Amino acid sequence: MTRVFQDDLASGFATRAVHAGQRPDEPTGAIMTPIYQTSTYVQSGLGKHKGFEYARTRNPTRDALERNVAALEGGDHGFAFASGLAATDAVLKLLSAGDHVICGENVYGGTHRIMTHVFERLGLTFTFVDTRDSARIDAASTSHTKMVFVETPTNPMMYLTDLQAAGQLARDRGLILVVDNTFATPCFQRPIELGAEVVLHSTTKYLNGHSDMVGGVVVTTRDDVADQLAFMQNAVGAVPGPLDCWLALRGTKTLPIRMERHDYNGRRIAAWLAQHPKVERVYYPGLPDHPQHELACRQMKGFGGMISLELGSLAKARAVVERTRLFALAESLGGVESLIGHPATMTHATVPKAMREEMGLTDGLVRLSVGIEDADDLTADLDQALAAS
Repeated sequence: MTRVFQDDLASGFATRAVHAGQRPDEPTGAIMTPIYQTSTYVQSGLGKHKGFEYARTRNPTRDALERNVAALEGGDHGFAFASGLAATDAVLKLLSAGDHVICGENVYGGTHRIMTHVFERLGLTFTFVDTRDSARIDAASTSHTKMVFVETPTNPMMYLTDLQAAGQLARDRGLILVVDNTFATPCFQRPIELGAEVVLHSTTKYLNGHSDMVGGVVVTTRDDVADQLAFMQNAVGAVPGPLDCWLALRGTKTLPIRMERHDYNGRRIAAWLAQHPKVERVYYPGLPDHPQHELACRQMKGFGGMISLELGSLAKARAVVERTRLFALAESLGGVESLIGHPATMTHATVPKAMREEMGLTDGLVRLSVGIEDADDLTADLDQALAAS
């Protein structure tokens, strides 16, 4: 397992983003962590090695990324995986057949898919609830419940879970609280400080921030959970290559600066969209009329660049997403470039239609990942696209 260097924990967030988990390369003094592009390591004798035996088990570049993200989240252990879903898969493998999971009803479509199409077949059971109300989490708990899994803000409805309340409930019942912190990042939200024991990310998104790799990471405070994750990481082998780790590590160095810009643009564009006559509703926790704005202000340090908007119909949504020029029509989010997507046919297509509609994820919903371009150019692009809807 990879434990955070304790001396990394004393510095500020921006300093940790640049330095945590990394030291100059000892043989050369290289300031940047090298890409250790190797599959194996020479041993000086039987049972004599330098801590590295085989790259599935450990890689120095991966170690640095794991320590870095763990330090940013305030955890003790980090584990990198080949994708965000591989990270989710490893977390769910902490459980055994017969165990029950309470999950937020509005999570990433891939999360819903792996739970219902893979792990239910293997004997886990899931109850999907609206985690905006912690009482619903409590009501869904049974003697077989072992885990509470939430996203906050959610994808794409921007619902929030009160993490302090959920954390207290999980502690009272002896459950593991897992938080997908991909949207907020540790820059704006630190679930461990609010009661979570496990935090995961798709590093593909904001942590990397440049849309040039795919990966995931899990951070935990618990030694026993870390032991299980380390075993699973090695036994299953869904690990990222060293180049992908290096790209993500490069990304975390600029995370605070990038998130500041995403947040600035997100606030401006959300406020502008809220006044647009062709937009029926805007979902963004930073807007004062968001039903959970007070909670967002309490548990988040920023609101980020993810915005969803209701346009009223599939035809109007199609007209907008196919007309934008700066907002590229594509899956994913969190890159420096702005993206636009249609959740019902893209990220959440595998979620049953009735379930989508019940939570407000309609065919008229469009999701924006606001990048770091000039806000005026982005609003102009949206304006000309909305004119065609």
